[in-house]
Amino acid sequence: MLLSAILPHRGGALVSDATWIFFLVLVIILFAPLLLRRLRVPHVIGLMLAGVLIGPYGFNIIERDRSFEIFGQVGIYYIMFLAALELDMGSVSHYGKRGLQFGLLTFSIPFVGGVAATRFILHFSGGTSLLLGCIFASHTLVAYPIVGRYGLGRHRNVVISVVATAIATFLALLMVAVTVGRLRPDTDWTFWLGFVVKCILYGTFILMVYPRVGRWFLRRYDDSVAQYIFVLALVFFSAALAKLVGLEGILGAFLAGLVVNRLIPRTSPLMNRIEFVGNALFIPYFLIGVGMIIDIQILMRDIHTMWIVFVMVVTATLTKWVAAVAMRLVSKGERDGQILMFGLTNAHAAGALAIVMIGTDPAVGLMDSSVLNGTVMLIFFSCIISSLATNWGARRTALHEAHLEENRGSYHGKCLVTYSQEANVDSMTQFAMLIRNPYIPNSLIGLTVSFEEDSGKQTLQARQMLEKAQAVAAAADIHLTTMNRVSTNIASGILHTMVEQECGEVIVCLTDRTTDMPKSSLGTVIDNILEGSHREVMALRSIVPPGTLRRVIVAVPQKAEYEVGFYKWLEHVCRIGEQLDCHMEFHAHPRTSPYIQKYLRQKHPSLRSDFHEMERWTQLVSLSPHIGEDHLLIIITARPGSISYQARLDNLPLLIHRYFSQTSVMLLFPDQWGDPNETLSIFASNGRAVTRQGNFFRRLFTKK
Repeated sequence: MLLSAILPHRGGALVSDATWIFFLVLVIILFAPLLLRRLRVPHVIGLMLAGVLIGPYGFNIIERDRSFEIFGQVGIYYIMFLAALELDMGSVSHYGKRGLQFGLLTFSIPFVGGVAATRFILHFSGGTSLLLGCIFASHTLVAYPIVGRYGLGRHRNVVISVVATAIATFLALLMVAVTVGRLRPDTDWTFWLGFVVKCILYGTFILMVYPRVGRWFLRRYDDSVAQYIFVLALVFFSAALAKLVGLEGILGAFLAGLVVNRLIPRTSPLMNRIEFVGNALFIPYFLIGVGMIIDIQILMRDIHTMWIVFVMVVTATLTKWVAAVAMRLVSKGERDGQILMFGLTNAHAAGALAIVMIGTDPAVGLMDSSVLNGTVMLIFFSCIISSLATNWGARRTALHEAHLEENRGSYHGKCLVTYSQEANVDSMTQFAMLIRNPYIPNSLIGLTVSFEEDSGKQTLQARQMLEKAQAVAAAADIHLTTMNRVSTNIASGILHTMVEQECGEVIVCLTDRTTDMPKSSLGTVIDNILEGSHREVMALRSIVPPGTLRRVIVAVPQKAEYEVGFYKWLEHVCRIGEQLDCHMEFHAHPRTSPYIQKYLRQKHPSLRSDFHEMERWTQLVSLSPHIGEDHLLIIITARPGSISYQARLDNLPLLIHRYFSQTSVMLLFPDQWGDPNETLSIFASNGRAVTRQGNFFRRLFTKK
């Protein structure tokens, strides 16, 4: 930013040493939110007020040097990037039309109102009024971190507001380019044609190249530092290209976030690192830097400046409020959502600074010092109003959206992950983090089972696998309880752990077949687990990192809806699709599909999904040519004796080996009624099992 060349500075700051400056900034980042939390003041306001106090227009403790400009620029890019990265792309497609409507409303109403107020009340020139109208129409997601703290990053009103932000900011900056371009003598139709062509080429490059390069890099390199630096480089390269085209860097950062959104799962370690660094350093630096450019004494200097500030603040706030009210009436939404959308779209910071720099350029000459001072005060007051409104609206929305039954989780039970191969520790842990119930404390357990006669080397390998799994979970800020069990039988060790720890599901590694294995066998360990447990079992083979998957194909057998674990496995599958932001493709019987579709409409309306009929289980093989290495095939199967069981399911291990050897596969066995140890199975002549509970027969035939 070139703000240092525009705003006057007072020399002789108390602290000039870089080490002390950085220390004081860290102290502010640490204590400002803690102190103001007691006063119920959002931390965003606290950081800005701290910037006012320590800045050149406050106590002049720290000078706003080049570091604040650089870190501030990174911070605003980070806000836009995180806003796009945390979007649920399914929600974007679902609420995209409303986002477009709100974007047009929150641009046009403030723009028209701002031009009229500054032209006829403040009597500015036409060009100055147009630029001020663009400032009122644009906004910055300064209050977005508040939304994240309430866990509403994917809420419909937040998604609509973020989409509207991109649209309103783009239209405002485009209007600025048109206004300024009219003042330049060399601007003709060839200039605008070139601008449009450059924008198209830029958008095509980002949309086509970024996903491929990102997927290739994240598959090839699993180093956490390298992945973070790579993603950050993508963001700033996109922002730099946007500036070369003639757009603003914030639009480039937002577009980069949208493109890499599907490559970074919400619960992944990489996502946790991105959020941590931004919220801990770059975004607070930006907010403090904004506070340091604010001179409260402007309001005391003369009546004319006070009048300009008053008109600008009232007009900008009122028009954004009218836009939010209009959106609520159009969409028939609730009042809390209206306040939340108003709060998110009311703050003026990055866009306003960019436009005011253009207007005060001597070559343009549309803004003087009074307009500049008014814009700075508009930034200050709009950010305060935005933070308060967003905090109030987010809190009310979170209270109304939270249902006690849903918060406790639809399905109780911890998730157990068993490790047997070091190469699969990372992917199995990430899948477990996707499906776990986040409302159960310590819901993730990692387990290795060693034989009693194992050597010390094997015990060391088991410990290393658990440490690696724990590091993967910790990087995503998720606690993983680890256990290294010694047993004479691996399957029995896993089964005993499931009972002792009250686990509702277990994830095991789907190993490669050997020549001596029967066609219906998944291996001795998995076979024994299936026979000894009635809980959900997921046998997983992951070829590529979960974050690089683009599509999830789910094959569902006939009568699956009659199983007791139907909605449990369906919830787990939906969690995978939502967290990875993948396209879901269900292949199910015509009588089963309506149950799945109804559940998705009620519980996961934003999930992108398609449904295809699969009347006969033999059609599963026909899916093979359409499944690539960046797809995940989830096959819902059943244990012998269950309602949806059919003899063809016995061939699944062999079919997977023959037709899906290069595909990530998950074999999912749903919950069953009762405990296998209490089940009496009577096998019919056709090979199918008809089960009854052993306790029932015991009560029936035992004399009292």
